[in-house]
Amino acid sequence: MSYTPPADEKPEITDDVESSRAPLLEHLNELRGRLIKSILALSVSTVICFFFAEDIYGLLVHPFATVAEEVRGSQLEFIFTAPMEYFFAQLKLALFAGLFLAFPVIAWQIYAFVAPGLYKSERGAFWPYLVMAPVLFALGAVFVYYLMLPMLARFTVSMEQVEAAGTTIRMMPRVGDYLSLVMALMLAFGLSFQLPLVLTLLGRIGIVSASMLAKGRKYAIVGILAFSAVFTPPDPMSQILLAVPVYLLYEISILCVKLIEKRAAKAESATA
Repeated sequence: MSYTPPADEKPEITDDVESSRAPLLEHLNELRGRLIKSILALSVSTVICFFFAEDIYGLLVHPFATVAEEVRGSQLEFIFTAPMEYFFAQLKLALFAGLFLAFPVIAWQIYAFVAPGLYKSERGAFWPYLVMAPVLFALGAVFVYYLMLPMLARFTVSMEQVEAAGTTIRMMPRVGDYLSLVMALMLAFGLSFQLPLVLTLLGRIGIVSASMLAKGRKYAIVGILAFSAVFTPPDPMSQILLAVPVYLLYEISILCVKLIEKRAAKAESATA
């Protein structure tokens, strides 16, 4: 027979599970609210950018078309071969530009969600990374706009053959293809320009060190060259234009990690 203790001797059932479930639900509800606000900001900015999609597309086309016109001596024509191709290109462009426009709101929602779990010193350290990320991405996009696109135009126009062997080969880019190329280049350069930010953050939390990065230079060079070969046109000049800045950013990252390590060493010696 099993022993049944009296009611006053029954062990009290702790509500640890229930108490831990409540904060979890609160965090999930807060996360849902932050996501909804971010999606709303992106949706509104995308709608706004859609009304200016033609102007934005003209801005992106300008450096390519200007250099191509100078090289070939005639105006460059962009075409679309599907009935809705240009419309969908405008939608894609509006979403791409809307992400830039909505980034401050999205960044603030990320910070507001993470900040309560950080110490005051950690909050101060988090802000520079949040601010510098869009700045470095914008620098990568500017690099593409003023250097990559003109060089790409010269390279592609030089491949034209006018009345060669009884045929004429002229470049007439599709609007969708050109937009995809520009977006891919801006994403590639924008993300590659985040390298110092990522490495300094990893160095700050102790995952990488300056000596480790210095020893890995040869592997970094191989990775940078492979990255530039994938995300740039198939000419050596374009690949060099991406590989050289990224490698310089890698060296800058080593210096930044060294500074972080020196500051950490001084802080430890001061508290010892």
